[in-house]
Formats: sequence, C-alpha cells, structure tokens
Amino acid sequence: MPWREVSAMSERQELIALASVEGNRISDLCARFGISRFTAYKWLARYDQEGPAGLAERPRRPRHSPRRTPPEVEAVVLQLRDEHPVWGGRKLRARLLHLGHQAVPSPSTITAILHRHGRIDPNESLKHHPWHRFEHPEPNALWQMDFKGHIPLANGRCHPLTVLDDHSRFALGLEACSNELSLTVHERLTAIFRRYGLPWRMVMDNGSPWSGGERVRPHSTLTVWLMRLGIRVSHGRPYHPQTQGKDERFHRTLKAELLQGNTFSDLLTCQRAFDRWRTVYNVERPHEALDLAPPVSRYRLSPRGFPEALPPIAYDDGELVRKVQEGGFITFRGKHFRISKAFRGYPVALRPTPIDGVWSVWFMTHRVAQVDLKESEPLIESVSDVSEHV
Repeated sequence: MPWREVSAMSERQELIALASVEGNRISDLCARFGISRFTAYKWLARYDQEGPAGLAERPRRPRHSPRRTPPEVEAVVLQLRDEHPVWGGRKLRARLLHLGHQAVPSPSTITAILHRHGRIDPNESLKHHPWHRFEHPEPNALWQMDFKGHIPLANGRCHPLTVLDDHSRFALGLEACSNELSLTVHERLTAIFRRYGLPWRMVMDNGSPWSGGERVRPHSTLTVWLMRLGIRVSHGRPYHPQTQGKDERFHRTLKAELLQGNTFSDLLTCQRAFDRWRTVYNVERPHEALDLAPPVSRYRLSPRGFPEALPPIAYDDGELVRKVQEGGFITFRGKHFRISKAFRGYPVALRPTPIDGVWSVWFMTHRVAQVDLKESEPLIESVSDVSEHV
C-alpha cells in the first residue's frame, strides 16, 4: 500500500530511523511499510546526501538547519526549547549532540540558560521525581495498550488509542479514533501488526473494549482475536493504573508536548498532528529511561509477521473438547458452565489439574478458565493473566 496520506514525511523519517537499527532488514521494512526496495533506497540515498530535508517531496522550500549554519549557543538552546517546551537540560543536550552541534553545554548550564530566559517555571521543577523502572529484555516481548481520555475537537471528540513497546518505549500506534469500539481497535491494530509484526504479549486494563465487563470473565471478542494470533493477553489489576505505567507516562508526555493548549478541528487534522509528534517522540526525543537515546534506537521489527488468514484451531487427539454455545456455556460431566460469550462458537479443551474435580479450560494455547465439578452450583473461575509488574 502507498505511504499513509496524512503522514508521508513522518513515515519516511521512521523508515530511515528503523533502517539504521541493527537487525532491521531493508526487505522486511519494505514489506511492512508497503513500498518497493527502489523507493526505500531512494529515500535512504536522499537522506544520506541531504539529511532530513531530503525526505520532503520536491520541489521543497529550504529550511533553516542549525547543523549547517550554527547560531550562538544560547540561541540554539532556546530555539530547541521553543520547539519542545517541556524538555529539560538533559534532553536538550542529548538532542543537540545528536544533531551534530559542537561544544554543547552541560545539562546544568542549559538549565541555567533556560532559567535566565524565563523558560522554566520553578513550581514545575518541583513536580519531577525519579521513577523506579522495570522493563522487558527484548522488543516486542510486551506491548502496552490503552485509550487516553477523549479530547474535544471543533467537530466531535477524539479518543486517542496508544500502543507502546515495553522494552524500547517505541510508540507503535497513536491513533485518532472516533470511538472506543472493538471494531475500531481491531482495524487500527491490524494496520499496526502489518507494519511492525506481532508481539508475544499485550497488557491492557479491564475496561471496554478489551474486557467482557465482568471481573471473573475478562474476555472480549477483541482479546479472543489476539489469542487466535498467538498473543498472550494480560489485564492490569483493577484501580492500579501503574500496571501500565509506561503507557500512562506516555499519555502524560503526549498531553504536555502536544495536546495541552492545542485544539484540532477534526479527526484528520488530529491524526496529522499525532503522526508528526509520534515521529518526534520515536526518532528525535531523548528518553530519560533509555540513557537519553530515542526509542527507535532500541526497537526492532518483530519476526512474527501478521497472518492475513487466522490459524486453525486444533487440539491433540484424545483431548476433551467442547464447543462454546451461544450464551457462552459449555456442557461437561452433566453440568453447564458459563465460560464467556466471547468464545461462543469456538472449541475449547478441558484438562485435569492436580486438584480433584478441578479442570482447566484452554483456548488454543491459552488457559482461560477453570471449572470445579464439586460445586453444588457449577461456577467458573477465570485464570486470565492479571499483571502487576509490567
């Protein structure tokens, strides 16, 4: 498919950045971005010759480049700060070094420059504290997904859908959605999976559209689809947003650097702004948790490509298999157990556990529930993965 209409420049920047990361092959990038090798090498060559300006369509207007005509040190610092009003001394220094500036001041000196020119509110400085971080060891081991609170538009509302790689903090998706329905998320995730591949695991909260609405049955048609793709689904503990701490932190950054003080006319305008900012966040913005490297420096495409056709559901010979009925029930040993309506029409397998009378319920390779035959009134206990430290 061609470059995404609303963000061709951003996609070219992302292509260049990903191509420079060891382990990302040009052929894989071409397939994920839907472009030919000729097109990819054309933009790589232009970038090598002209830098970021070479990624614009020709004819192009010349842009001021500090790398070519370096101004006074303070002017450079203040210009970059004006472009990124919430970046502090460490981020600004890292970005200036990355841009090739010489004799860049220390973070403390840059902070002093910002103070002298009234670019820092002393009250804001007191709000920042160090974080205790945990991260998965490889890209695509875990993706965090959530909706940020909806934002008003001149015409309607936008529901930003965010998808973040745990290891690299790479923002895989920042989507301007008109609602929070399963179908909408399905469509946006499909595009993301086609571009970056499949993660091994995804974590989300217990709200719509990725939960069945009941604490003991946290499955939805969306999470069943993810499981069919071989993605392990985890849910955060209720009322513990820190479970998805990196995505929550991403939301704060999005609000501070883009949403605050800006109003968008419609979803298309909003998506254009999202695409531009996502490129800055992924490719340019130094990240404190990554030793001031940008997220793209640690992200690699997943080797697990998106299958256009879902894999068949099969179990080993001899297993006890039941089909989930319309109301979400299965019949086993003369009793009816409600699994979840999300699985209706699909086969599940029942396997004994070490506890007498207790059986686990499996959907493909995912253990989704367990049933207790000893209960006078048959009940089901969900065993969907609930994550606390992700």
